[in-house]
Amino acid sequence: MIDASDDDVAETLADLHRLTFLDAAAIPDFDLGAWWLAYYGDDPVAFADVVPSTHARNCGYFSRVGVLQPHWGRGLQLRLMRAIEARGRHIGWDGIVSDTTDNNFSANNFIKAGYRLFEPEVPWAWSHTLYWRRSLR
Repeated sequence: MIDASDDDVAETLADLHRLTFLDAAAIPDFDLGAWWLAYYGDDPVAFADVVPSTHARNCGYFSRVGVLQPHWGRGLQLRLMRAIEARGRHIGWDGIVSDTTDNNFSANNFIKAGYRLFEPEVPWAWSHTLYWRRSLR
């Protein structure tokens, strides 16, 4: 876990976000949640964030993950997911929830990581969004 309130770290996260999401998602508030960076040598190549969920009781929400394309297929998203799950267990959360929209790579990573599809009581995204949940108990 990193200190995303540090200006240099926030700038690194913003750069990675722009490179992985392009214009498809707004840059998040890095002061919210717990953030991780993954490095290849000295170069940051992936990031992830978890915040307390406002959609599922006593759960974290895996809100962002990005991996630079040259580093796809190296298991970085899965390793970041495991770090988030460990954090959730430490906090005492019951589970982690997330969503994917038009992203088969991430959906497959959720499946590999043991997440299961679920239908939230109140969907929070688009009509074709897939919702994921993993129990931490």
